[in-house]
Amino acid sequence: MKAAIFQGPEKIQVMEWKNPVCGDDEILMKVEYCAICGTDVRTFFHGHKKVIPPAIIGHEITGEVVEIGKNVKGLLKEGDRITPVTSIGCGHCRLCKKGLYNLCHDTKALGYFYSGGFAEYMIIPEAAVKQKAWVVLPYSISLLEASLIEPLSCVINAQNYLQIQPGDAVVIYGGGPIGFMHAVLAQASGAERIIMLDPAYGRLEKFASLFSNLTLINPLVENTVERIKKITDGSGADVIITACPAKQAQIESFSIAAPRARISFFGGLPKDDSVISIDSNLIHYYELSVFGAFASNRSDYQKAVDIISSKKIDPSRFITEVIPLKDIERGIRMVKDGSGLKVVVKVQE
Repeated sequence: MKAAIFQGPEKIQVMEWKNPVCGDDEILMKVEYCAICGTDVRTFFHGHKKVIPPAIIGHEITGEVVEIGKNVKGLLKEGDRITPVTSIGCGHCRLCKKGLYNLCHDTKALGYFYSGGFAEYMIIPEAAVKQKAWVVLPYSISLLEASLIEPLSCVINAQNYLQIQPGDAVVIYGGGPIGFMHAVLAQASGAERIIMLDPAYGRLEKFASLFSNLTLINPLVENTVERIKKITDGSGADVIITACPAKQAQIESFSIAAPRARISFFGGLPKDDSVISIDSNLIHYYELSVFGAFASNRSDYQKAVDIISSKKIDPSRFITEVIPLKDIERGIRMVKDGSGLKVVVKVQE
């Protein structure tokens, strides 16, 4: 089969690779599409502690079941169209027993520990089979559209905590695909005003034109706190989402929060620069809630399927480029430089 083999920082090569063999407790799928995630970009440029070259990365995957191990009974059938769930837990710890595989101390994810989706075929390993780590796709969703299910599931996981309500003012730091998914999902929940800001303001403006009813702020030329207070008639934002790896966004979120605001630290910070200072009295006196959000689980994937299927989100607005597998490095660089919003790799020729 053809696969994109990550060989180390800034080295990825599409080549013939050995076909995976389906074990008795595994499932073999033919990958049709795999979208490029920001984590894939960081892995390409800097490597990843859980990715040991040579490796096949990619975890925003859709495709078709082509073989089922003899011990896998009644879960799937050949020809089923699926999206596999990325997070695979140990299966026996306290968190896994609650279904929180993404928070397992020993998570082994697809596209990291296990081979991912930038290849024509991929194994769903035994541990994933035991957790039924996939969603079956209805025919109302194309396989291309389904490449958005994984990132949308992560957004859903975060917004489960935020409980966005009609009339809420929502501020989103970050104008990448995740930021816009947060915006559209918040609108679907009834948010009255969505405010987005990003120092890469040209990119923010460019992609905001694909959507509607967004208020944009350029933090390089405007006082963000003053502008948000003015937009919200002095009250501040009800929900703040930092969909970017920026300390300043996390710190500033407390300065724009309305009483009882909910704050999501969606984007993680660099591991060697992850400590911020906050005025805890703001949390105390304003009754603020601060949440983390990391990856997602099968229930979030199913919600993403339902949202796309019901047309609450239009995937075509997000997918700005579809490229062949042979052009994967170009696609990775497009995501990094912001020339594409969501870039999807068509794996099969």
